[in-house]
Amino acid sequence: MPLIVITGIPCSGKTTRTLELKQYFESRQKKVEVISELETIEKAGYDKNTYFEDSKKEKGVRADIKSNTQRLLNTRDVLIVDGSNYIKGCRYEIYCMSKLYQTPQCTLQCDLPAEHAWLWNEQRPEFEQYSREIFDALVMRYEAPDSRNRWDSPLFAVLPEDELRFEEMYNALFKVKAPKPNMSTQCPDLAATNYLYDMDKTTQEIVNEILSAKQMGIENDVKIPKYGLTLETSGNVSQLTRLRRQFLTYSKMQQIDPAKIPSLFIQYLNKSL
Repeated sequence: MPLIVITGIPCSGKTTRTLELKQYFESRQKKVEVISELETIEKAGYDKNTYFEDSKKEKGVRADIKSNTQRLLNTRDVLIVDGSNYIKGCRYEIYCMSKLYQTPQCTLQCDLPAEHAWLWNEQRPEFEQYSREIFDALVMRYEAPDSRNRWDSPLFAVLPEDELRFEEMYNALFKVKAPKPNMSTQCPDLAATNYLYDMDKTTQEIVNEILSAKQMGIENDVKIPKYGLTLETSGNVSQLTRLRRQFLTYSKMQQIDPAKIPSLFIQYLNKSL
């Protein structure tokens, strides 16, 4: 799907703009899918204040958003990622996905002074408001997009009083050549017909080793003797299951060297847990 990444500080009008874009593209006979950061947070069982104060919770939800983006991307319809998307590294990862699928993308920044956004926050029902501490922290963390960065370009910045430049955004998504994937985002040919089987078996073996260690009370520096690897912290069963599934999805697309699967899987777990 041609991709629109929405970004902005809290209470800057991101969801309002998402709904406007959805209505516009549907009027042009395009199917539109929306990945909502807020809905993903709620599905994970958090409220946004407790979510944003815990970096581990943030990592999990961001991983879900990236996984859903990867699953929905195609070359025909429109995908909108509605969220703060305040980390430029995450926006870059999404950009790499769009290159992998050879589908155009653009970035929409809801540009609003923090003082104005805070007033909008105070006008919301109390249960929908950000706390002052979390609001200020998110404003401090926000890494604004820059049109000079290829992953933020083309960049459309809008103030609350501005009309969206619908036609320009439509042209940026549907009247340009599809981006060419880099070598780093291309999938090499399968090295063997049992690639998927070996990948599934290897990652499951590693998870089983971790769970066996947990049963013996080992939570940190878990040794995986068969592969000579060490996991820093073991996490819980649901985390391991979710991360293994995400790693399998990524690996199926990237077609990584089977010999590197154990070390890459452990690296992935160490970064994610």
